[in-house]
Amino acid sequence: MKEKCSRPVTPSRRYYRSPSFEGITRKGSEKSLTKYISGTGGRNSRGRITSSHRGGRVKRKYRKIDFKRNKHSIKAKVRFIEYDPNRSAWIALVVYEDGEKRYVLAPHGLEVGDMIESGPDAPLAVGNTLSLSDIPLGTMIHNIELEPGRGGMLVRSAGTAAQLLAKEGKYAHIRMPSGEVRLILSSACATIGRVSNIAHDVTMDGKAGRSRWKGKRPRVRGVAKNPVDHPMGGGEGRSSGGRHPTSKTGVLAKGYKTRDPKKQSSKYIIKKRKKRRRG
Repeated sequence: MKEKCSRPVTPSRRYYRSPSFEGITRKGSEKSLTKYISGTGGRNSRGRITSSHRGGRVKRKYRKIDFKRNKHSIKAKVRFIEYDPNRSAWIALVVYEDGEKRYVLAPHGLEVGDMIESGPDAPLAVGNTLSLSDIPLGTMIHNIELEPGRGGMLVRSAGTAAQLLAKEGKYAHIRMPSGEVRLILSSACATIGRVSNIAHDVTMDGKAGRSRWKGKRPRVRGVAKNPVDHPMGGGEGRSSGGRHPTSKTGVLAKGYKTRDPKKQSSKYIIKKRKKRRRG
């Protein structure tokens, strides 16, 4: 999938870079699997802002995605590849042999007319869902379950994929997109292939207005605020804050580890994720 660059007829179009929608075969959505969810604007039930920098987005309709893939030993035919405003990846509308329709995450390479299946008898093909114990080593997977039967929770964003490295007892070793290697129960299910829309990371909005369409409000630097509004605010002239960078609530940033070392799931992490290089 190649990204599209536009002619710089305006300043905003000069830096606008959108992904190619060549793989999309339908503009609408399936009515029975779609519902409208109103935005909160970052407010709670009392109307107070609990999540800042949100509000003013365009209306969206939520598509119910089948992350569990629990309809086993029944083949489904891919009818449409669609755009989903609630996620970065494309989604696929599949129709099972008994007539039921469901939305699933579309892996890269899945096309209209292809057949997908889930269960222990499913073949090793892109888009099929099997338990980790039935998937060969070295396979690229996505939509991975943390708990069997709960549905895929890991590796669901555009262009991502994990790799099955080893099997040891009742656990499988999975290398995550971040480089982290962790243990997951072999009875948990995963889908074969890489998530679609692999060119998502090279897209550029080009202007602030497109961020407002997505519901993102402007962020003001902490050092530009008053001391009453931010821990790094105040000072004479263009001061840098005079202390270690923090968030508005005082949580340290720029290298401060926020993960609890006593967290129960830490024992399942064999290798920590790669450290970011500071440019």
